[in-house]
Amino acid sequence: MKIRTLSFCLGVCLLVVCKLFAEPLPLESFSQLPLYTKPNLSPDGSKLGFVLNDPRSGLSILTVFNFTTGKNKYLLKSDNEQVRLNWFKWANNHTVIFSARFAGSRYGTDTMETRLLAMDVESDESEPRVLIKPRTGGIRDDHFSQFQDDVIDLLPDDENHILVSLDLDTPAQPSVYKVDVSKRGMTRIERGKRSIRDWITDQQSRVRVGVSLDYKSGESVIYFRKADDEELHTLFEYNRLTDKPIQALGFGLDPNVLYYKAYKDDKKALYKVDLTTLEHTLVFADEDYDVDGGLIYSRKTRDVIGLYHAHTETGRIYWDESYSNFEKALNKALPDTHNVIVDFDDSEQVYILYTENDYTPGTYYIGDRAQGALSPIFQQYPDITEEHISAHRKVSYKARDGVEIEGYLTLPKSGEKPYPTIIHPHGGPGARDYSGFDYWTAYFSDRGYAVFRPNFRGSSGYGYDFAKSQMKSWGLAMQDDITDGTQWLIEQGVADPNRMCIVGASYGGYAAAAAAVKTPDLFKCAVSFAGVSDLKALVRKSRHYLNEKFVKKQIGEDSDDLEARSPRYHAESVKIPILLVHGEDDRVVDVEQSRNFYDDLKDLDKVVTYVELPNGDHHLSNQKNRHRFFKEMDAFLQRYLGPGSQQQMGK
Repeated sequence: MKIRTLSFCLGVCLLVVCKLFAEPLPLESFSQLPLYTKPNLSPDGSKLGFVLNDPRSGLSILTVFNFTTGKNKYLLKSDNEQVRLNWFKWANNHTVIFSARFAGSRYGTDTMETRLLAMDVESDESEPRVLIKPRTGGIRDDHFSQFQDDVIDLLPDDENHILVSLDLDTPAQPSVYKVDVSKRGMTRIERGKRSIRDWITDQQSRVRVGVSLDYKSGESVIYFRKADDEELHTLFEYNRLTDKPIQALGFGLDPNVLYYKAYKDDKKALYKVDLTTLEHTLVFADEDYDVDGGLIYSRKTRDVIGLYHAHTETGRIYWDESYSNFEKALNKALPDTHNVIVDFDDSEQVYILYTENDYTPGTYYIGDRAQGALSPIFQQYPDITEEHISAHRKVSYKARDGVEIEGYLTLPKSGEKPYPTIIHPHGGPGARDYSGFDYWTAYFSDRGYAVFRPNFRGSSGYGYDFAKSQMKSWGLAMQDDITDGTQWLIEQGVADPNRMCIVGASYGGYAAAAAAVKTPDLFKCAVSFAGVSDLKALVRKSRHYLNEKFVKKQIGEDSDDLEARSPRYHAESVKIPILLVHGEDDRVVDVEQSRNFYDDLKDLDKVVTYVELPNGDHHLSNQKNRHRFFKEMDAFLQRYLGPGSQQQMGK
């Protein structure tokens, strides 16, 4: 396979200059939004859609490049202040549909809203079409769907329509509509029923599976239709509050074959069921980890050809030998990176390849199988090179009760043990850290800090019992796992016990605040972005939403217990400087969590800095806010943790 140099320029031409000396990079090298995101081929492969995050203006620009004309067309732009581009897809070769996301409010309750729009890439229209119109004249004239972008089928055999799951009739109970993407209009083809919250079509675009959920009891049913039947039959019944979950994934080309995930003993595995005979077959299981990815489909045949699973050499398992051989050829051409095909055209001749490793930010390639050509087109962070960033090392340690915990350790390029160290717990907490490039870790490493990211109890991927241990346990064993990992780093001689800071976002922000009150002498400082500080307030706010029972199941509902595990109510124990940063329009963790914690700390004359980001969300989606956060964090770490080993050597 021949790797070619760029033969065209997409939006902003790339020029990467390798420096002779790996001095610390400017903050903006890390805090800029990825330069290019979401590349997506039109079905015939003649056009490439992508989002350009312009570092000069701070705008995110939805762009289409035409391979035939060699020209870009800029469809729309967003400053990510009020409205953000959520995702986009090709409905056909000339129409792009996309989701807009924004923070809203209904009857005094904060909401996150989405809208579905479309644009024709070959027309001169300057404004997108809103595809969903409000329902009027019905019983609930006041109801307007909060989420309008749940596209369940792109209808590849019908270029003018898509299928959308939408709760126009009854709140939170969606029907399925056929929506015209060429003009605003839609027809209901499946009426909402039986508290079904999600619908799934087969590869012939027929609505075949409905997943119901009773938000009060937790009871869930997965219904199915036989291929020649309109009646709904029960496939699985379980309680989401008390039982191991089951997840319907999708159909194979055979309309009788449905793939799903369920637990095999303690680990999540992939199964399939023949809906004619109801015979269940185990497809893949990993005795050490949950099966953590989705199905891989062929764009050409529409059949399932494999499975994404992080705990394999390539992150994918192919059942089709031709795809496996193609993957081997790509890995031979690019042997030092993790390589993932992110999109094919319908013929599967033209494709987009994404490559990265721990110390190299993502690069996108355009490939042509017929010509055996592969050309780089986009780099996400063009200033960051391997001269600055180190590889991660997966490590494990035993917690105080003997439970083994995995994590990722990243050492700076310069300096020697013991290093000034950042403990960086992930959010979620039902998530986990992996290897691969991470812009937070890259920034810490470039500044000369060692970075440790523990997958503490409650993290996903390690089995049902491990994940379930987060229930009503925030601040308990989960927090002890982080503390024990920090002590292990000290014992290993990696971390300088006098120069450690804990930095986290979302649940990681909670863990940082909890460390400041539970182990006040362990760290020199703490940084919490969009973190929870008051579990009582978190549970109290949930009464406005459908998932109240699930929040109480996860967090707890005993007032004294919630107060005991809330950093805000123990502000007097804080001995170290704390930086609190929160987005004004955060719809995942309310901004009051940081505002109130700051007021309590300030009243006690604690060393605390609070920064509120205007129009900020939970994900630092706005370029100005991301720059501001990194600037504040960098100054804070320099002041209270001191320069990293690399910066010290540069003096």
